Amino acid sequence: VDFMEKFHRDFIVHFTSCKSPHEIIGVLAKTYYAEKSHINPAKIEMVSIMPCTAKKYEIYRSGEMFASGYQDIDVVLCTREMARMIKQAGIDFNQIPEEEADSILGEYTGSGVIFGATGGVAEAVLRSAHYFITGEPLNVVEFNQIRGLQSVKEARVKIGQYDVNVAVAHGLNHVEYVLNKVREAKNNGQPVPYHLIEV
Repeated sequence: VDFMEKFHRDFIVHFTSCKSPHEIIGVLAKTYYAEKSHINPAKIEMVSIMPCTAKKYEIYRSGEMFASGYQDIDVVLCTREMARMIKQAGIDFNQIPEEEADSILGEYTGSGVIFGATGGVAEAVLRSAHYFITGEPLNVVEFNQIRGLQSVKEARVKIGQYDVNVAVAHGLNHVEYVLNKVREAKNNGQPVPYHLIEV
């Protein structure tokens, strides 16, 4: 969001209004779950373990990050920091018995599991859209690497009568290519090349 506000203000109108999944779960934990479990939300500490360091900034970004009346996420650890802590503590996951995942807010789907991977949000959106439009599950999303750009991938997915074009840029330094391609098409009066962009 900060990147868009500083460098690509003309695209903000197309930016999703949805909060990050970890922010959404923070709000739910400190409102719905706290009420359901009779816990004072002020006593709930939410820690997110995320691959992106930008999440550390995000949790303080605006009043929207206090939607529960409290700071929705209290701390963010990068996956590298978490890995370092696990190593320092001598934890060996191979020695820990398997357990079922906690189900504090009900069932979860495969789409939620893939959110953390690059392209996971786009794939989850495509799977959901496909199901709601056609009533059928989407089997496979094939992302193709753009020649010369290992960190930008594209896909075209047929959803009912629609061809949906998607781009996934791994990191902000690769989104310039994608946004410039969209801007160039708009400036030339051509259809935009993507309907969905994930960074």
